[in-house]
Amino acid sequence: MKLRLRYIVLALLLTGCAGQKGHQSDINRQPTAKRMLDGNRATFSSPKLTYRSEPTPFDAFIEQAAKRYGVDETLIKAIIQVESGFRPEVVSKSNAVGLMQIKATTAGRDAYRMKGKSGQPTVRELKDPETNIDLGTAYISMLKKQHLEGISNPETLYYATIVAYVNGAGALLRTFDSNRTVAINKINRMTPDQFYQYVQNNHPAPQAPRYLWKVKNAYRGLAITQ
Repeated sequence: MKLRLRYIVLALLLTGCAGQKGHQSDINRQPTAKRMLDGNRATFSSPKLTYRSEPTPFDAFIEQAAKRYGVDETLIKAIIQVESGFRPEVVSKSNAVGLMQIKATTAGRDAYRMKGKSGQPTVRELKDPETNIDLGTAYISMLKKQHLEGISNPETLYYATIVAYVNGAGALLRTFDSNRTVAINKINRMTPDQFYQYVQNNHPAPQAPRYLWKVKNAYRGLAITQ
């Protein structure tokens, strides 16, 4: 009887050890996930968001335009990523053309004026990557230094520039107040996060909040991978 009890105890011990080894083996086989630090907490990067971090045929033009107009190079790339996916031949239904999807009659005309030219660019010019990037970057510079002048926080200005690029600086400021000075003062009393959320909840154009979210995420992805 005692011998039989010894066999039973031994069998239970062996079973327990095998179970522990199997559990450890399962842990070791778990796939690892790519993580990035978000503040003080670790979060898993989304597999749904992909970014173009490899070199492109347009990098030299982007670098030159960024230096020429004092615009963040990564912001230019993020806008191109969202606007055209780096396809210079794209023309939208509203006749926005090229890499940065410039409309000749609005942003194109304004950028021409900033460069001391009259009239507006042709479709052929806007399909040329170097010209398109130059005019698009000039327009970003105009938004920051003229139309959105007075916004004091750099991060808030970054968000405001993105929204103004897609839907106009006037529409953005009117979201806060019809008086430009009052609108700028309201914006300056907000934190960047408060401004971002206000635009998400109150901008009258549905595409503006979505565009801000897309460019923000594209920028983040490009900044991580560069």
